Amino acid sequence: MYLRSTAQKRKDGSVIRYLQLAHNVWDPVAKRSRAEIVYSFGREDAANRAALERLVASISRFLRLRPLLRPLLVRTSPSSSPGPWVVPYVLDALWQRLGIDATLRRLLRGRRLDVRAERVLFALVANRALCPSSKLAASRWVSEDVEIPGLPKTSDDACYRAMDFLLEIAPALEKEVFHQVANLLNLEVDLLFFDTTSTYFSRDEADEPVYRDGRGRPLPESGGIRLDEDQDGSSCGFRTYGKSKDHRDDLPQIVIGMAVTREGIPVRVWSWPGNTADSSLIRQVKEDLRDWTLSRVVWVADRGFSSAQNRRYLRQGDHHYIIGERLRSGSALSRAALSRAGRYQKVRENLKVKEVRIAEGERFVICFNPEAAERDAAVRVRLVARLEEMIADSDRLSPTKRAELRGSSPPSPVLTATCA
Repeated sequence: MYLRSTAQKRKDGSVIRYLQLAHNVWDPVAKRSRAEIVYSFGREDAANRAALERLVASISRFLRLRPLLRPLLVRTSPSSSPGPWVVPYVLDALWQRLGIDATLRRLLRGRRLDVRAERVLFALVANRALCPSSKLAASRWVSEDVEIPGLPKTSDDACYRAMDFLLEIAPALEKEVFHQVANLLNLEVDLLFFDTTSTYFSRDEADEPVYRDGRGRPLPESGGIRLDEDQDGSSCGFRTYGKSKDHRDDLPQIVIGMAVTREGIPVRVWSWPGNTADSSLIRQVKEDLRDWTLSRVVWVADRGFSSAQNRRYLRQGDHHYIIGERLRSGSALSRAALSRAGRYQKVRENLKVKEVRIAEGERFVICFNPEAAERDAAVRVRLVARLEEMIADSDRLSPTKRAELRGSSPPSPVLTATCA
């Protein structure tokens, strides 16, 4: 349910607004959601706003959310807007509701760190949400521009020390926060989408090489010799050169991976050295989430993770996978799937599907887009016509002119797969 405001224009040109409590219901006939009024509060005036504030305060006492709502109830003028001291209190209430403050304080025990490190980390998160800036600018923002609960001021050194602490306890904190969010939002974690991207850094050189294992973690070293010889490792910096998805292979980069639920809620984020290949990453991701007590999971990924070894690994533990692959990849499995006869079933106007079983435990769902097929066919016809026009009587040209013609010819037609 939600509160909405509707406007009604009178004959004299004045506009009267009404407040209503509504919720969305699905209309099976119109095949869309529509708003249904639960209760009408009447005109949007000062009296009704005061009544709404009393209702919100009553609900907050019942749900024990008063610390979250108290700052929002300070200003009641419609023309006023919440100052920079209001929103941090809202974020802090959410921070506490997710149990992040208690988790950080627990992990701080026994460490030679300022007890305010938890408050500094919250301040950095609030800064990232409200006014993204550097650590130095964030410390000034906290000390001069906003009111952070429990932290009157801080320094850039304290911010850097808190970030070092966060890096150490990141896995334990991510697990704790995920379970809190899963319970709070009643998340369904039976379907996980995973993909990677890369981001580059504008610097002249890559990081100094560090011995790493197959998971990209630094290994102990001595005299330039890797100590753990059993690990399948390599030597590279974290920010290093690799295949850039931003087409900036000339700059050092890192690889970032993220797993999200079907609603798009992040489960966990990973980062690897910039030269890490996608093919082996999903096995590490599944291994890292093994102890998170997730239920039966279906992994969704793209063709970069479709090796036979990855598919076998994803099936372990009663898990399943959905991997998208373009049929123009020319793999043996895609050719075998295309060669099987069968009738397509129409899902919608621009989508037809056909299920093909290739091996035990694996199946292909071939998707066909008629609109894309027509568009690709028209593009191929135009390209072939242009090529025929360009090569007509070209045998009468001199070798030099033919070379010029070859250099100016249009690119080969891209046979966009109409099946994915």
